[in-house]
Amino acid sequence: MRNFKRKGTKAAVWVGTAVFVCIVFWGVFQFSGLFLDRMFPRDGAQPGPAPSASPQDEPRDTAEVSSAPASSGSASGASVGGMFRVYEDAAKEKLEKMTLKEKVGQVFIFAAPSSGAIRTIDDYSPGGYCLSGRDFAGKTAAQVKKTLKAYQNSSKIPMFLCCDEEGGTVVRVSGNRALAPKKFQSPQQVFQSGGYGAVADDTARRAQLLASLGVNLNLAPVCDVSTDPKNFIYDRSFGRNAQETAKFVEVSVQTYNDRKMGCALKHFPGYGNTGDTHTAAARDGRSYQTFQTSDFLPFQAGIKAGAPCVMVSHCVVESMDSERPASLSPQVHAILREKLGFTGVVMTDSLAMGAVSAYAKGKNAAVEAFLAGNDILLMPDVSSSYKALYEAVRKGSVSEKRLDESVLRILAWKIELGVIS
Repeated sequence: MRNFKRKGTKAAVWVGTAVFVCIVFWGVFQFSGLFLDRMFPRDGAQPGPAPSASPQDEPRDTAEVSSAPASSGSASGASVGGMFRVYEDAAKEKLEKMTLKEKVGQVFIFAAPSSGAIRTIDDYSPGGYCLSGRDFAGKTAAQVKKTLKAYQNSSKIPMFLCCDEEGGTVVRVSGNRALAPKKFQSPQQVFQSGGYGAVADDTARRAQLLASLGVNLNLAPVCDVSTDPKNFIYDRSFGRNAQETAKFVEVSVQTYNDRKMGCALKHFPGYGNTGDTHTAAARDGRSYQTFQTSDFLPFQAGIKAGAPCVMVSHCVVESMDSERPASLSPQVHAILREKLGFTGVVMTDSLAMGAVSAYAKGKNAAVEAFLAGNDILLMPDVSSSYKALYEAVRKGSVSEKRLDESVLRILAWKIELGVIS
């Protein structure tokens, strides 16, 4: 009996010791896990307090985040999602290292300045430059490459370097015989020469030429449906009905994507028979059903094919918003996002065009365009537009979350294209 008691006592001691050791090891494991999570966050988590902590528990940390010059994408709650979701983590990693000034700069593609282009990059960190015929005229391929490489070398965040090389009447690059043996033909001419196969070949040649010079984004294809030669947009359009234009857009987008050349569907929601918005206001009085059965179809085909960007026109489309140009209309952007399901980057047509000037009456349109839903603002003006948006974010009339959402899309698109390696 005594032996049994002794053995029972020893067993109890061993059990107690084992339980104590397990508790100690469990505590050490938990502590080390929290420590590692704070020091080396996983799956995009940010260093900070344990998940159980509330904002009220950490008032100093909250204040420090709000005043820091570089803001975290996750701190603002911004998310990419959609077509760029694969690149979201990489884009957030870039965003977290950016200052507010750098983030504001990313939403602008400025017309490349005729002088002081490098200084502008240093001062404003623009998301890109839009190159006009002037930037290619009279230059050799070597000179163009050298200039564009200098732009990229000067920029902390690699830039979009874009142009309009549509073919036909809009040929910024191939209009220079030193850069191309002849001008690219219009989409109508190309199709007549060999159907959709010729369209694919022509698009591939354009993409190859642009990439060889350092251009990474072509502002094409033109998705506007126009069959009347009297219409302003006809010469730049495919010149056929909505279904045939949709097929043209699908082939074009697939070819640009295969070549890793950025492209932009333009000009949403479709010019139709309206006038030239470069010079004056233009109103479109057609019914919404007309857009649903015709003008939207090429855009929908391009979106389905994986188009990363849509450019919005300055036409006032009365069935969607009777007061504002489409580029400045939240209603038009809601249709693009919610009805057509587009999750990529939305860009304005140039905000220096006459239709915007007529509406804005001397006021800078940058903030209104951004609040309407655009991610990228295309404009020649640098200082006043940049300052207007920067001050709007700083004062809170544009939330930093809203800014981060656009910047994340832009960064993700650059990563997808290989602009950012």
